[in-house]
Amino acid sequence: MKHLLAALLTLLLLAACGEERQTFLLEGTFKGFNQGELYIYGADGNREMDTIAVVKGRFHYEIPLEDSTTFVLVFPNFTELPVFGTKGDEITIEADASHLREAKVTGNRENEEFTKFRKSNIDQTPPEFALSVANFIKDNPASPFATYLLRRYFVQTPAPNYPRAIELAQAILKNHRDTTGLDKFLRRFEGLRYLRDGGRLPAFTVTDVLGRPVKSSDLDAKCNVISVWSSENYESQSMERQLQSKRQRYGGDLKLLSICLDADVRNIRRKASSDTLMATTVCDGKMWETHLLELTGLSHVPDNIVTDSQGKIIAHSLNPYELMQKIESILEKKE
Repeated sequence: MKHLLAALLTLLLLAACGEERQTFLLEGTFKGFNQGELYIYGADGNREMDTIAVVKGRFHYEIPLEDSTTFVLVFPNFTELPVFGTKGDEITIEADASHLREAKVTGNRENEEFTKFRKSNIDQTPPEFALSVANFIKDNPASPFATYLLRRYFVQTPAPNYPRAIELAQAILKNHRDTTGLDKFLRRFEGLRYLRDGGRLPAFTVTDVLGRPVKSSDLDAKCNVISVWSSENYESQSMERQLQSKRQRYGGDLKLLSICLDADVRNIRRKASSDTLMATTVCDGKMWETHLLELTGLSHVPDNIVTDSQGKIIAHSLNPYELMQKIESILEKKE
């Protein structure tokens, strides 16, 4: 009987060892980030926003995963760290929260190679690093990080480089087996066709954070502003307060529509419900995957578009001071 039980136990152990992990596991430690939450989403829009609890500097995140995915970890200060995973992967991160570019990501070849790339360029200035990113994409167009890097360093910046972005996107498209996510990304460039002085605002219908429909045709005042902000960006919050002040001053001659990139929709909804001066706000919790960003070509925080009553773009991507000056020049101009 003992021999039979031993044999059965051995078979069970062998069967367990032979089972392939059906989930994706991400765990690790963060020095200097003892307690809080991280956000995580799929860079290609194939995974909804989720949260990861950090307790005593450690975290553990495990989900079912069928398709290979480039995830993006987002810290409270909006710093991002891309991580690639497939079904069965066990990925480990060791990092200092104040030096995220030095983070060590292990568990598969793709993450380890990308970690080497980040660390080999750790001392570069932002322009130098952008050049290194472009070279990385050219040399590794099939890398699962290529599309994310293209968006992060050539589109979602204060000074987007659209010609270089299109050039690199075409290189990626030729070398990617699965172009579903890339096609979606490239559609984002459609919005860039409109984002120019003298262009026209594309037609759209969205739902604001209070559940009300908002149409592009609603922006029919003498001066209209679409702005991008987040609770983690002081400059963008200051811009929103100044816009509220201008609306009080100019009344119906100025209409505002804001796009909030916060992940916590409920918090923004509570704020919008209690603050009667707050602009009509779109916030769907998808952060950079918010559809209205794709439509309009807006790509950083803060960002903005100024239009006239006919939807013609008068100016875009102004700093807060320039934006207030532009509003005043339009609304105080004598007919």
